[in-house]
Amino acid sequence: MRWKRSASAAVVLAAALAASACGGGSAGGGGDKKPSGACSDVPFPKAKDQAQLKAPTSTLDPAKTYKVVIETNCGAFTITLDQQTSPKTAASFVSLAEDGYFDDTFFHRIAPGFVIQGGDPTGKGTGGPGYTTIEAPPAGAAYVRYVVAMAKTSAQPPGAAGSQFFIVTAADAQLPPEYALLGKVTEGMSVVNRIGKLGDPTTQDPTRAVVIDTMTVEES
Repeated sequence: MRWKRSASAAVVLAAALAASACGGGSAGGGGDKKPSGACSDVPFPKAKDQAQLKAPTSTLDPAKTYKVVIETNCGAFTITLDQQTSPKTAASFVSLAEDGYFDDTFFHRIAPGFVIQGGDPTGKGTGGPGYTTIEAPPAGAAYVRYVVAMAKTSAQPPGAAGSQFFIVTAADAQLPPEYALLGKVTEGMSVVNRIGKLGDPTTQDPTRAVVIDTMTVEES
């Protein structure tokens, strides 16, 4: 699938998405753990096989707040999950994170001034967990800076989600309300900004490896 920033936008912002994939191609805490502008130089991880998992049946406690701390070689940032809007999407993401599904994967799509996208163990933008959840977002969903949502193919219905997620780095990505809302980055925004600059504007390929070391789920 290729999506555009808006009908009038001049730049097509794309990633190849297919099959059940929903998306194109260091220690503790959710703040910026590295000096400003710094990323450790690491190689791209080897591609993993396409997963064939079963959708989780457990749900999250609606009375609790869930956060996911994402440690990368460019620093750490935290996503606060929006389980009020997307309880199934949030529960699936937590299950995958706790199982280490995202560990040693990389942001395969970095479109400067638009989004950064990860969550595909194959690294090709076509992988997923082997199942799909569907949770259509509200009609007024806005994909503004630091909003985190789930990517999908154009053939999938609104709110379809696997494992691939994107973080908006534009002030407003001007996307239609078709992508399940996962949450919002609430800590480590400077890390997201740093990662968002490490892509080729034309191809949206990363210009260096940005690897997810671990994801840690916190609840309160």
